[in-house]
Amino acid sequence: MGDSFWLWYPGDMELYYAMKQNFSRVERGMGWPAFWKSESFRNRVVFMRHYELAQAATFTVYSKAVGFVYADERKFPFGTPIRLEKGPHNIRIHCGRIDAFPSVYIEGDAVRSDKGWLVSDYDRPEVPAGMNEAFRDKNADPDTWHFSEKIYEPVSVTTEKEGFLYDFGVELTAVVEAEDTLPGTVIYCGESREEALDSVNCYQRYEADGQGRTERCAVRFVFISGERRTVRAIHQYVDIPVRASFSVEDARLTRIWEVSARTLALCSGIFFIDGIKRDRWIWGGDAYQSLQVNPYLFADPDIDRRTLTALRGSDPVTTHINTIADYSMLWLASVWDHYRLYGDREYLALMYPKMKTLMAFLLDQRDARGFFIGRPGDWLYIDWADFDREGPLGAEQMAFAGCWMAMSRAADALGLTGDHSFYENGRQEFRQAVRDAYWDEEKGAFVDSFASGRRRVGRQTNIFALRFGVASEEERGSILRNVILNSDVPPITTPYFAFYELDELGKAGRVKELYERMTAYWGGMLDRGAATFWEEYDPEAPAESQYDMYGDRFGKSLCHAWAASPLYLIGRYLVGLELTWSEETGAGFICRPDLAYMDGLKAEFPVACGRKTLKISFAEGILTVSTDAEDGKVVLGEDEYTLCPGRTYSFSLR
Repeated sequence: MGDSFWLWYPGDMELYYAMKQNFSRVERGMGWPAFWKSESFRNRVVFMRHYELAQAATFTVYSKAVGFVYADERKFPFGTPIRLEKGPHNIRIHCGRIDAFPSVYIEGDAVRSDKGWLVSDYDRPEVPAGMNEAFRDKNADPDTWHFSEKIYEPVSVTTEKEGFLYDFGVELTAVVEAEDTLPGTVIYCGESREEALDSVNCYQRYEADGQGRTERCAVRFVFISGERRTVRAIHQYVDIPVRASFSVEDARLTRIWEVSARTLALCSGIFFIDGIKRDRWIWGGDAYQSLQVNPYLFADPDIDRRTLTALRGSDPVTTHINTIADYSMLWLASVWDHYRLYGDREYLALMYPKMKTLMAFLLDQRDARGFFIGRPGDWLYIDWADFDREGPLGAEQMAFAGCWMAMSRAADALGLTGDHSFYENGRQEFRQAVRDAYWDEEKGAFVDSFASGRRRVGRQTNIFALRFGVASEEERGSILRNVILNSDVPPITTPYFAFYELDELGKAGRVKELYERMTAYWGGMLDRGAATFWEEYDPEAPAESQYDMYGDRFGKSLCHAWAASPLYLIGRYLVGLELTWSEETGAGFICRPDLAYMDGLKAEFPVACGRKTLKISFAEGILTVSTDAEDGKVVLGEDEYTLCPGRTYSFSLR
């Protein structure tokens, strides 16, 4: 038998599991489904394929759907072996399902469920059927994702109030199981000790079922009143292999990398989600950053694809992703970045029609000057920060410029000359319009608004101007001096936008400032006892309220994907690993290590789209590098060295 996969209409699997994910949030006993438009899977589809058989063949179709196989003008039920004689055959498999997306598994030598099958939803032209490596088992229908599991025992148990507090030492996504627990006993699960002990404000509290178990939740601490029990946590996760490691003599920097890795791993499952307690949702901005960090820990393109497909949903476009206009814009940038990082042309081609329809949706929301203004009720987020929001918001225009850039590059990569010309001309015209309206020569920076006359300069607007190609090379230096290194400009307080700012410091070669800010901010969370990194950190917040957010006791997520960006920052700027891709040469890398912070370095990173490895170490003035990848380079000062696969290089830097 050849390799077979479960097949479905492309995107339906992601939409099905996205609905489950976005309906999984629980807050103090209440379910809280995501507050945006819910995209559903198709209920009825037909799979089709033409075969020219060199000899007779037998195959069997398996499915939980209602339906039949139509071959040689005859109908056959699912589960029945079907024999076809030598020669041409057209096969159609009709199936419908209400509780989950229709899917089929075809077992046979010549006829099987592999690439080559098309599928239609009876509405649009047929497209290549969807499949995923996770679903190759005939006996494991894709309506259930089977998580890997690991059992954790408490590392300490202490007497608290009128019960016991169980500490697992690390944060987990787990089902908590307490033996000798009567049904109805309340189990309090907290990200922090304080949360687990607060019976009123604890976010995740569950009445134990008949086996003394809770739902799957975020947990480090558990409190149960009454007698001491045997308690364990069954950690459930998607096993995405970690392909990177990093350590240096600087214990604080090493710990920041380790905790970042733990944070991202917990927030990386079927999809990239924002946090494992609150919200457990798939957010476009969080996903955009996770996609940037992914190559420096997992280099797993499939979680990118699952997440981006789920976020985008189906056509027609009627609302912004997560209701946030800038998240729609970041989705377009994400699809291009996925291609840039992995050379995944097949996925770019699959998503390009949806890129065009989303871009058209954005283009319909402009004023007479071509600036993006959104619609009533749209959420223009950008960051948790104050902006001058009168008129078109400057930071939003910078993100919109990124959309023009992504569309132009995607069309060019796919060889769509007419589309490329349209989007590239639009990009240049829009960029100039933004520069004319928002650049303030006297301040040497872009302003939030030209409409109000206040000429307020904010970090977010200028950082996005750098990121999405609006600022000129000359202006980059001005923005660095007048905004990023200017303490008079209100600081960024979220890890979300700190990532963008530190990325720009790294691009500017200001690695010292990047290192100092990163170790101060993320190191500050470590000093506060963080085992995973938080949604937001204010070093001035008193200890008794450090876990509060949105005016809500324990409302802060203590394991948040957008706080894992040190993985990227360390790999990209301290280790100096830049991943490259071109149509001509494929995947490559350039490593420019900044050895000021690398004493005792021992590290490995995935390269060549995750298929190969770079090993690098630095001790006693000797830098050692090796790789099994083609097209790798090391740059030390003015000297550049091309690396041959399988060879170890040593450089004396005394």
